[in-house]
Amino acid sequence: MRFFSDNAARVHPALWQAMAKADALDSAYDGDAHSARLDGVFSDLFGTPVRALWVPTGTAANCLALAALCPPYRGIIAHEEANIVVDEAGAPGFYTGGASVLSVAGAGAKLNPEAITARLNGIRPDVHQVQAACITITNASEYGLAYTPDEVAALGDLARQRGLKLHMDGARFANAVAHLNCHPGDVTWRAGVDALSFGCVKNGGMNAEAIICFDTKIADEIAVRRKRAGHLQSKGRYLAAQLLAMIEEDLWLDNARAANAAAQVIARAAPARLLFPVQANEIFLALSRTEAASLRDQGFDFYDWPNPKTGAPDGAARLVTAWDSEPNDVAALASALAAL
Repeated sequence: MRFFSDNAARVHPALWQAMAKADALDSAYDGDAHSARLDGVFSDLFGTPVRALWVPTGTAANCLALAALCPPYRGIIAHEEANIVVDEAGAPGFYTGGASVLSVAGAGAKLNPEAITARLNGIRPDVHQVQAACITITNASEYGLAYTPDEVAALGDLARQRGLKLHMDGARFANAVAHLNCHPGDVTWRAGVDALSFGCVKNGGMNAEAIICFDTKIADEIAVRRKRAGHLQSKGRYLAAQLLAMIEEDLWLDNARAANAAAQVIARAAPARLLFPVQANEIFLALSRTEAASLRDQGFDFYDWPNPKTGAPDGAARLVTAWDSEPNDVAALASALAAL
């Protein structure tokens, strides 16, 4: 019974069907009929003209977008526990050609204007220190917390005041929007976001993510960088087909709601153990080594985690639900947690 990562979830049947329908002669790379529809479909979804480019991984989506927003001699403000800081093997520096990541602390892996302002004010405005060019936030955050439209707008206002761009890592963007029950435009472009990494793989996709350019001027540069980075796939129509199926059939929200609902069942079983409110599909629990071993003996699979409340290197666990989490497995885990 697997709760270690939504990356391991199955591909949704509708996406397999979409790829099968795309298995016909068409133009190569991104010149096919499916890729040509992405801009319009995502523009309709967000309620504003956008450029949308497929890429095969979230790391590529994040770092290609950041490379277009931040020159190699400047810096990217990010949470100290952001995926680009701790889980992408230096990819931001690689894709940008040398830009620095300027890390900032924040509860629940969320950034706030005060912390960012303090970090920016600590940088001397001279040629001897790296000047920031961009802020990146993760929605939902690395601890499963959703930025509200107002929270994003506050960061967007700060970015404009300081002459910075704003990027959003949306690996679990669908889960955040499902929790917030808001229009996707309210938490992105209306709040000042310039580019979004739109997650699909964690939400039932196979190998497709999207870079959504609300600042459409950066799209052509990203397209060149995508090719140079080796991510312009010859048969891009299969990636585009996945994204179209996600959006046009409303699967992106249906799948996220299913994953979020499963997480709530688990959260309700052990409320006193919760380290953070459960707002998406990640549950962080206080769990001793003995308790973790007991759960594994019962067949549950999950990641041990450092306890963010105490700073201890263990004593916590991360459990992740997905669109295809089996109800019986979820109920069994809830029962096992309640019995600890």
